[in-house]
Amino acid sequence: MQKITRVAPPTFDFNIIDLTHTLEDNIPSFDLNCGFVQEIKSDYSDCTGEVKFRINQLKIENGIGTHVDAPAHCIPGGLSIEKLAFENLVVPCVVIDVSKSVHERYSVSVEDIKTFEKEYGEITEGQFVMIRTGWEMYWNDKEKYHNNYIFPSISKEASLYLLERGIAGIGIDTLSPDRPEDGYPVHTAILSSGKYIVENAANLQDLPIVGSFIVILPLKIKDATEAPVRLIGLIQKKLSNNIRVMGFFKSLSSLFAN
Repeated sequence: MQKITRVAPPTFDFNIIDLTHTLEDNIPSFDLNCGFVQEIKSDYSDCTGEVKFRINQLKIENGIGTHVDAPAHCIPGGLSIEKLAFENLVVPCVVIDVSKSVHERYSVSVEDIKTFEKEYGEITEGQFVMIRTGWEMYWNDKEKYHNNYIFPSISKEASLYLLERGIAGIGIDTLSPDRPEDGYPVHTAILSSGKYIVENAANLQDLPIVGSFIVILPLKIKDATEAPVRLIGLIQKKLSNNIRVMGFFKSLSSLFAN
């Protein structure tokens, strides 16, 4: 009798981090009119068969919650959501964390990026750059998160510097990388270069500064200029363990320093 060789199932060697805000009808939005309504179109009690169903219906603005801006958002003839290439949506990620120095009118500068690169190495072609401002702390207070369009953003000069590095795209944990009062220079620079922007990212504190991957999965809507996205981070388990160990020793160092 022939012996059957059993092949071990493949292992997924990553921890998954959810970087997406939950969509509901009271979340912050750019115009303070949420733009998200979920209704029950048909309920269990409406069904006559043995198996009962609840059917939902969505009324939604494309640029709601954690979402992606495609080039077509402000560049006529630019790529729309369904044309964004997968190889540019699953990419290595770095996090530039300015949360300790941020204020409502803070703009990430070229100097912030150079400081990051001095410590962690030069940002390389094809990486996605996520900006952590810490503004997410106000997500459950939509008026404060909106703040009459005054929130941390990214300077035009910083966006151009990142484009020189050949980035895949940028993301931020605010409504936009631009404050409207500044005239949308970051949208113009990034989207006119065929890149994309992620807005309203969540849980960036759970991503390592370097070493993760980001997976950006927008709804595939034909001719859409924006789309809600399920945004996740992937951290290799070995890297996660190393980060925990490094954090432990850093805590010990701080303890003894005091």
